Amino acid sequence: MIEVNAPVRQPSAPDALWTAFQAARERNDTARAQDIRNKLIERYHEVVRFTAERMHTRLPSEVDVNDLISAGFFGLKDAVDAFDPARGVKFETYCAPRIRGAIFDELRSMDWVPRLVRSRTAKVEKVRKEFELTHGRKPTEDEVSARMNVSGAEYDKLSKDSRPVGVVSLDRKAFESDSSREVREVDVIEDVRQPNPAELVQRGDLQTLITKGLSRAERLIVILYYYEEMTMKEIGLTLDLSESRVSQMHSSILARLKAQMQHRLKEF
Repeated sequence: MIEVNAPVRQPSAPDALWTAFQAARERNDTARAQDIRNKLIERYHEVVRFTAERMHTRLPSEVDVNDLISAGFFGLKDAVDAFDPARGVKFETYCAPRIRGAIFDELRSMDWVPRLVRSRTAKVEKVRKEFELTHGRKPTEDEVSARMNVSGAEYDKLSKDSRPVGVVSLDRKAFESDSSREVREVDVIEDVRQPNPAELVQRGDLQTLITKGLSRAERLIVILYYYEEMTMKEIGLTLDLSESRVSQMHSSILARLKAQMQHRLKEF
């Protein structure tokens, strides 16, 4: 029998780089190993970008994808240093968990809420969802505490920790806009402590319309009752009238206003 020697397989470019990288580290050739490491990181940088962009789709818009990519490169560097080609595992498969881990570490450093609080939040939400699936309704606080087997005071603390105050960037995109200009949170945020100027003008116009044609005492009754929210007794003490007299005048005012409104409706 004639034996035919099989052709020797030439290593591919990545295999050659890994072989050279391992040889340089065995020789303690730091400069050469660093140069090859940079080439390997450059070769697999698309894996970092793909992983970061995929994770970014599930994160708030204020998280910058470039920050995730930068963190992912640290994971890629660690993966290059720890990878052993002799194990027969593709480097892309090996490095992906390390890249994700580095990105998660970066996200945790950006989150000011302690991990213990996040853990408690997850436990409370898990119990609530399990109860809803079982009973088809939302549980009460007593039912949640009983299901978690904790005391009322301890549950109050857990419930408080599960609703931490969040921090939202005012530069975050609020919603999609038809125009080319991006609508941010700072453009639509509402200060509930300040009265709406339009409502103030409308209330003033309505007050003028309602009190038009009324005597001074009648105007005061309308303003004090509907705008200052005083009782009939308090209005009587203010105007030096009896409570029954104020009530009688109030009924007369309403009757006249009703007749005026019906007359105005006929005009329209």
